[in-house]
This record gives sequence, C-alpha cells and structure tokens, in this order.
Amino acid sequence: MQYKDYYQTLGVARDASADDIKKAYRKLARQYHPDVSGEAASGEKFKEVGEAYATLKDPEKRAAYDALGQQPAGQEFRPPPGWNYGGARAAPGAEGAGFDPHAFDDLDLSDLFAQMGAARGGGFGARPDRPVPGEDFDTEVAVSLEDAFHGTTLHMDLSVPEPDAQGRLRPVTRTLEVRVPPGAVQGQKLRLRGRGGKGRNGGRDGDIYLHVTIKPHPLFRASGHDLYLDLPLTPWEAVLGTEVEIPAPGGALLLTVPPGTRAGRKLRLAKRGLPRAGGVAGDILAIVQIDVPPHPSEREKQLMAELAKASSFNPRAHFAQETTQ
Repeated sequence: MQYKDYYQTLGVARDASADDIKKAYRKLARQYHPDVSGEAASGEKFKEVGEAYATLKDPEKRAAYDALGQQPAGQEFRPPPGWNYGGARAAPGAEGAGFDPHAFDDLDLSDLFAQMGAARGGGFGARPDRPVPGEDFDTEVAVSLEDAFHGTTLHMDLSVPEPDAQGRLRPVTRTLEVRVPPGAVQGQKLRLRGRGGKGRNGGRDGDIYLHVTIKPHPLFRASGHDLYLDLPLTPWEAVLGTEVEIPAPGGALLLTVPPGTRAGRKLRLAKRGLPRAGGVAGDILAIVQIDVPPHPSEREKQLMAELAKASSFNPRAHFAQETTQ
C-alpha cells in the first residue's frame, strides 16, 4: 500500500494538539468544499482532508497511525511485523508472531483505518459489535442581517464524507432545512442533532454544527447583538439639533440629535438591535459624522463666510496650549 502523510495533508505538526487538528480540518474543509471551491480538484482534496481528519481526530486511530512510523508520502510500504489494523503489536519475545507480510497487499491506507473504525476492537480489547457513534461535521451558514433579526429557514446542500460499502470515504450531498432563530449573531453555533455521520452497531448518529456568519450590510455593522451605524449630519444639524429618520432591520426609527452634537458621539437607540432569546435585545448605536456640501452654492458660501466672521469658536485652541508647555 502507499503511505499517506495525514499530518502533511492537514498542514500540522506530528505533535499537534487535537484542537489544532480540528482547526486545520475546518479551514481546509471550507476551502475545498465542492459547493464553495472553484478548483477542479476540490472534490479529491476535500476527500483527502476528510480522510486525514477521520484518522487523526480519533486517539486510538492516531496512535495506530503513529505506530506505522513516518514515511515519504506516496511510498510503497508494509506495516512493520507485529502491527495489525487494531494497532497492537506482538507480545515481547514473539516478534512477528502470527504476522502475514501479505495481509495488507489489497488494502489502501484509508481502508485500514476505516476497518479500525468499524471493528473498534482489533488489538484494543473492545467487542467487534461495540456501538460506534457517527462523525460530527462542521460548516458555515451565512445569513443577511435582516434574516438574523427576524429569523429564517434556509435550505442548503451540504457535502459530507461518508464511507461506502467498501469503507472508502466518498462525498455525499445532503439537503438540509435549517431554522435560524431570531437574533442569531456572528459565530453562533447551531446544532442539527442526528444529521451527521451514521452511527454503527446501534451507535448514535453524529451531529452537524453550523457556524453562523453575518453577511456584510451596506449600513450596519453587527457586534454581538448591538448594531453600529455611521450617521452623517450637516454642520447646522449638529449645532442646532434635529430629528432624523434612520432605517433599521425592525423598521424605520426616529432619532433625536441634541444641539451641539460633536463628531464621533454615539447616539443610542436602546433595545432596537438584534433580539436575544428570553432576554433584552441589543442596541443600535449611531456614530455621528459631520459632512459638508460637496458643491456649495454661492449663497451657501456667503453664509459660511458670514458665520466665520461672526463666530469666535476655535476647535484647535488646545494646540496653542500644548505648544506653550
């Protein structure tokens, strides 16, 4: 059989932690997902990544894989004497006992570890009929800000690796109906129980975990349940105060701008942000920006000139104070 360097496939060190392996898998699975990637070989890459992760995420399979030693990727090799697909070695003093050098000739490395997963007992002392839970899968689901506010139901196709009758991992497409609750936020994890890999020998089916991402919005930026909005004001609106209508996911809102409002000030509309399940909704925070007419009329220029002569306001007065110290 040919040796496959699963650590190299995931781009991690051989002493990588379980968390590092999981993070690497998630990143590569998203990169090569057939529904996302435009690369011609994405399906094969996705399969290779899934195969590597299926082995390295399992402590027993990983230990057995490590026991094979490190070989150049693609090199023909046979497991060492005393190694079996349960990962056990012959007892001391019985090197090679019962070892058939041709026992692995018809196996692919992925077959070897698929059989380990199915048996879960060869060399480890567990029963061959031991219940084996199905694999959990992770993917991202992108929703608009409006859908995050109101909640929505999405229908999505998800390609997941599943073993075929011969135990080889093959991508299988599943159509999922996903309910996104009102108030979903960036990074929230939604769990679809029993929709992951199939369990064996009575083991429970795995789950699918959907990681929510909020699509960019032309006006609002979401931070948790709070929404931020840049609010442009004219100089006279900022000086005199005004009321402005602003759009919001829940409908247009009227915002009072106090007289003398300065650039950078945050004006809060409490409980108008993304809702919280069983709690108080987030806020909308309008961040004031002072804007000026890009092409002022002659009359506007005249009025500005009169204001400049009449006003004693100096926004840079503190510059002089700093230079005299």
